[in-house]
Amino acid sequence: MDTLHYHLIKNGTIVNEGKSFKADILIKGEIIEKVLLNGEIPDISRKYTTTDATGYIVIPGIVDDQVHFREPGATHKADIRSESAAAVLGGVTSYMDMPNNNPPATTIEQLESKYNIANKDSFANYSFYLGATNDNIKEIQRINSHKICGLKVFMGSSTGNMLVDNKESLELIFQKSPTLIATHCESEDIIRRNTENAIIQYGDKIPFFEHANIRSREACIESTKEAINLALKHRSRLHILHVSTKEEIELIKSAKQINPYITAEVCVHYMMFNSTMYEEYGSKMKCNPSIKTREDQIAIRNAVKDGIIKVIATDHAPHTIDEKNNNYLNAPSGLPLVQHSLQLMLELYKQGIFTIEEIVDRMSHSPAKCFGIQKRGFIKEGYYADLSIVDLSAKQIVSSSNIGYKCKWSPFEGKEFSSKVIHTFVNGTQVVANGALTGTKAGKRITFSI
Repeated sequence: MDTLHYHLIKNGTIVNEGKSFKADILIKGEIIEKVLLNGEIPDISRKYTTTDATGYIVIPGIVDDQVHFREPGATHKADIRSESAAAVLGGVTSYMDMPNNNPPATTIEQLESKYNIANKDSFANYSFYLGATNDNIKEIQRINSHKICGLKVFMGSSTGNMLVDNKESLELIFQKSPTLIATHCESEDIIRRNTENAIIQYGDKIPFFEHANIRSREACIESTKEAINLALKHRSRLHILHVSTKEEIELIKSAKQINPYITAEVCVHYMMFNSTMYEEYGSKMKCNPSIKTREDQIAIRNAVKDGIIKVIATDHAPHTIDEKNNNYLNAPSGLPLVQHSLQLMLELYKQGIFTIEEIVDRMSHSPAKCFGIQKRGFIKEGYYADLSIVDLSAKQIVSSSNIGYKCKWSPFEGKEFSSKVIHTFVNGTQVVANGALTGTKAGKRITFSI
């Protein structure tokens, strides 16, 4: 006897693989059983739960390849439960979390303890990076590339100060890693010199606009060159995170011609902010790498538009508002973004910068392809039913009452978005209904085919 639950999503406009079309989606258990076209009728002998998507778009759930959910070690800022809840409220159904925790996830055992937490607490699908250090090459070689999204290498300092700065260690990592190497590219030496100079000039009253000069474009370019050279030398699978300069885009474009396994990611805030905005936002836009010029902002948008860079993420990195409301040297870097990334990109759609089909590709399809995610990132028969249903005409003002983050603030607080996520499905289970959590957790461990 068939005991699986059936759910029918009716009358929506599906956006998938470069096309928008009217269709119904039949979900059987966790899986998309059928995309019903041209008025095709489902089996009337079955009992369905029905969701009416009239007037809405239905897209594959967003895949965010870079988040910091802060668990373990900093759960006063965020945790897997709170931030995965915020994620699904924003239509993000899968995420990949970074290893700079306390303790850092630099062994397989530490990594598996995070998976155990997510298995109990996550509303969305999950994977976790192993963190590289100067001396954990044996742990790196233990990675099962079908079960772990990748290896994170901090080639410059960031939150948690996991820094791989030994040349021999970097050579070994790029030579022997069995999985994708995701890099944070900034030169620590350049940043340190720039910080010392700023302290000489300003003392402890460094203005926030100096962030773009302290964590400078030169720091990014030098480190990205090093990562690319190592990947070219060893034919490594390199994924450069949060690109922030026009020069890095050109380096990546050239490198991909030689090694097509080199890919890159941009984050939504580098497309929304530029360095003219530090005076207005201050610490609320302080992040690593720094947000740079309007020219860089435009170059990043163009690189996404042209497909030079095909992965959009958030680098979601929450801190408490008290922590952020410090002077420059004491305010930590990082912004909470995972709940609002889709809405931010849809604002750029409304401005005519991207099509909806491009947004779906860069936020769902391409991350899934980049990481070799199994049966996610597309609306296809036989794939997991990870879906976001969006009203493109609804207004939503970001406020503390609707922010899902544990830190309860956003750099976009007070902003009115012109779209809203109405429903979210994870593995066929409705986790968001009418813009609110249903309370059901349905996240599963993401698996990979490469």
